[in-house]
Amino acid sequence: MNIIWYGQSCFRVVFQGQKKSKQSTVLVIDPYDENTGLKPPKNEADIILITHNHADHNNKKIAQKNSFVIESPGEYEMHDIFIQGIFSFHDKKKGEERGVNTIYTIEAEEMRMCHMGDFGQEELTDEQLRQIGEVDVLMIPVGGVYTVDAKEATKVISQIEPRIVIPMHYKIPGLKIKLDDLSPFLKAIGEKKATTEEKLTVQKKNLPDGEMRVVPLISQSKPLK
Repeated sequence: MNIIWYGQSCFRVVFQGQKKSKQSTVLVIDPYDENTGLKPPKNEADIILITHNHADHNNKKIAQKNSFVIESPGEYEMHDIFIQGIFSFHDKKKGEERGVNTIYTIEAEEMRMCHMGDFGQEELTDEQLRQIGEVDVLMIPVGGVYTVDAKEATKVISQIEPRIVIPMHYKIPGLKIKLDDLSPFLKAIGEKKATTEEKLTVQKKNLPDGEMRVVPLISQSKPLK
């Protein structure tokens, strides 16, 4: 799978064709609108995942005629990709402040990815952990304010114990939403020299064995003028 980040919680993931379909499948998670100050991703997606109904996560206008849009908890399957939406809260008061959020797990190419959306709880419940299961690649918010902050994110990471962590939803150039930048998270998780990458290509045979890897990605979206 190839993973590209567009800022905020928006990712474009390309899965290679498998048993039923030999064509690649494009999955886009949490596309945003122009109010973020960032240029939205192009409208090319076979599957679109929406974690919650806020404008910086739910731009369904990028959907094509045949796009499969998922925006609620449940189990889904398309093109050899298995998706599970898991109920969670956007805040620490059981949704009283910001409502609910859907965590997604995505299984494909014999790997399991988890996107936390705007997760705001202090920690995962036992039931949420059971549903999430073993994770190879975790996308988690770290910018605080509207989600878990750097220290809270490290606690959730220790609950899940993924092989690869991709931080998201933090301050970058052009973003109009006020969030913490990446540095508090890198300090909290003990990554002094994390190398940023343009994109991440992951194969089962190349997954880290033992030590967790933190991979900050460079946003592929440009600030709007």
